[in-house]
Amino acid sequence: MGCASSINISDRVVYHRGKDSEDSHSPQQTNATLQSQHQGNPALGIPAKPSDNKASITEVEFGPMRLYKEQLQVLLVFAKDDSQSNAFCWACEKASFRCSIARTPESALESFLEKHHDIIIIDHRQTKHSDAEALCRSIRAVGSSENTVIVAVVKRPDREEASVMPLIAAGFNRRYVENGNTMSCYNELIQLERGEVLAQVKLRACNALFTALEQSQDAVEISSEDQVIQYVNPAYETSTGYQRGDLIGKEFIEMPKSEKNKPDLLETINTCIMKGKEWQGVYYAKKKNGDSVQQNVKITPVIGQGGKIRHYVSIYRSLNDNNKTDKFSEGVPAEPHTDVQLSRHRDRRKGSLDVRSTTSRGSDGSSQRRNSSMARIHSMTIEAPITKVINIINAAQESSPMPVSDALERVLEILRTTELYSPQLAPKEEDPHTNDLVGGLMLDGLRRLSGNEYILATKHPHHIPSHLITPLSLNDIPLRVAQTMENEESWDFDIISLETVTLKRPLVFLGLKIFSRFGVCEFLNCPEATLRAWLSVIEANYHSSNSYHNSSHAADVLHATAYFLCKERVKQSLDPIDVVAALIAATVHDVDHPGRTNSFLCNAGSELAILYNDTAVLESHHTALAFQLSTRDDKSNIFKNMDRNEYRSLRQAIIDMVLATEMTKHFEHVNKFVNSINKPLAALEENGGGGEEDCAGSILTSPENRILIKRMLIKCADISNPCRPLELCIEWAGRISEEYFAQTDEEKQQGLPVVMPVFDRNTCSIPKSQISFIDYFITDMFDAWDAFADLPNLMQHLDSNFKYWKSLDEQKLCTLRPPPE
Repeated sequence: MGCASSINISDRVVYHRGKDSEDSHSPQQTNATLQSQHQGNPALGIPAKPSDNKASITEVEFGPMRLYKEQLQVLLVFAKDDSQSNAFCWACEKASFRCSIARTPESALESFLEKHHDIIIIDHRQTKHSDAEALCRSIRAVGSSENTVIVAVVKRPDREEASVMPLIAAGFNRRYVENGNTMSCYNELIQLERGEVLAQVKLRACNALFTALEQSQDAVEISSEDQVIQYVNPAYETSTGYQRGDLIGKEFIEMPKSEKNKPDLLETINTCIMKGKEWQGVYYAKKKNGDSVQQNVKITPVIGQGGKIRHYVSIYRSLNDNNKTDKFSEGVPAEPHTDVQLSRHRDRRKGSLDVRSTTSRGSDGSSQRRNSSMARIHSMTIEAPITKVINIINAAQESSPMPVSDALERVLEILRTTELYSPQLAPKEEDPHTNDLVGGLMLDGLRRLSGNEYILATKHPHHIPSHLITPLSLNDIPLRVAQTMENEESWDFDIISLETVTLKRPLVFLGLKIFSRFGVCEFLNCPEATLRAWLSVIEANYHSSNSYHNSSHAADVLHATAYFLCKERVKQSLDPIDVVAALIAATVHDVDHPGRTNSFLCNAGSELAILYNDTAVLESHHTALAFQLSTRDDKSNIFKNMDRNEYRSLRQAIIDMVLATEMTKHFEHVNKFVNSINKPLAALEENGGGGEEDCAGSILTSPENRILIKRMLIKCADISNPCRPLELCIEWAGRISEEYFAQTDEEKQQGLPVVMPVFDRNTCSIPKSQISFIDYFITDMFDAWDAFADLPNLMQHLDSNFKYWKSLDEQKLCTLRPPPE
């Protein structure tokens, strides 16, 4: 057998003539022909070709793998030169593919055995010269040909279209109807490269993956979407005693099950994985000999075509295999995988615990920690509720498998911290507005960095100015004020209009009406005149010079509080003393606010920060001053006729609610509310059945949950501006921004740390600040409050307001409103 006559395009034109190449051109003729074609022949549809075609390496992404494919090799099997073979030659050069030509079946087979081409194109038009189908079968008989794409060039049909089945039966992948146009051949090759050849490259990579599975020490099982077993590796055979033949093709439910598993475990697993979530946990597998073996199992759904689950990959690891450090966690649903690796996205607002990270500890270390934990717990002489929880966990650790024990140890570490509900917030470089809001509202601030002592610039005397205590009752309210307050029971009530008609004294007028509607005087057993005097005192101690934290804000929060108190579920939850406490707390919650944040006061070393040890400085001051003002003069002491015990309960409730407005505990209050109230109520609604009302009543009226409801109520009332009608939302956004601008100005003047640098009046984007505030603080809280109190109108306002700020930001506007057209 002679060597193949071939033209290697990448080496320019190199011609090898063998004994079997009788019909081939001479070297000189072939070179002349190719050089002529290289200059281009428009009449034949052959464009001119560049002469510098170098081999290239192509990267192919295959899931998490990166494959490197060398320059494609093409074998053309044509008994003689014609326009079709020449067109394919030049198509290969244009595509930068290496090209070889064989004239006989024997030389074609020999060339393939030497080079293992990616594409073979066989002339099927001239049966008298060679049997194309026989040659294809011969090539397919070679084991390495399974990843080669073979194309048959067939005649253009005269009449009926011939069936492709004989070609497929012979081993061809495709047929090509003769067409000597170079561009047509080029297009065919490119489609082959991007289609069948690329698929074959990926299939070849699967051999490496299966080799890894075969060598893995973990037992691996792959099943179809119907949970029919399709593959198990040798480690699986070893761990279970079954052979592949015993398992392949069987459904998982047909396999023997261990009685040691909980009855509902399989149902739990199926429910989890059929939703596309990964399941991890401990499972007892039944071996072929009948023994049960405890294993850590991870079952991962693989999402494929159409976004549907196409396979399940199960990894089994014996629990007594202590030499592996990567343990699975107990019963933890996780995210599904896809045929192409998916990246995992976390909500930037949430801090989450990766449970799997709790199980990567060695057994020796965890045992030492467990013993030390037990020693600490047993040394305690007072068993608080948290102590009982820790004792229960320690007891469970002693009888738990190692992954569970390690996870429980991590739980103990978390329980020993003080901030159980507050997420751990990492800085977000891409979102300075959120960073500054978190820093300014949730942190206590840097401790004193200079010798500056900040004294409140405007000291309001804590007495009742004479012009504010003019005898006044509901009957004496001026007509214009009364008309403005006619719709005060509506959420869309315009507090700014009331501020205008009352000459910045809305709190007295609105307070009189709301307190009267809720019967506060009757509950407190105090005359209306005392209430009038008290409201006047409180309002006089709000700073009208503040753009935001003034008596109009207090009146706004009082209005929101009253609105929430009328909601049916809130009414079911709270007692009369809770209602009165909520209204009073809303009225006094920001009294004597200096228009500066807690962080500012701490940094400035203010008298208040020193007095309250840099902790909840303003909130502590508001409550303390409110009770000082209330009890200083009998004429304004609304509490003087109360029973002592009842007064103490009322006072404690007011203090608790005002302190809840401090933002450092924001996430703690929201999370407690969701976990203690929302979730139990939702579970009741889902389960249905008898006694639902009684169970819901016990959830709503328990003393602990009433406290959580009151905290959530005043928190939502305090920062409800984004849920107001758009015009009010814009007004309040402008006011709070101005107050923050003034703080930044003063920090710069006094050389103090700038708590919120983005609130520089020259550079700040108000829309961005509102978007961050809504995203970070408002959305989740009001979702939870709406689920409890049913507030669709608020949520509609919130959605439309958010879209308004978004639209301004997308237009690159930094102002409250778009410019006039």
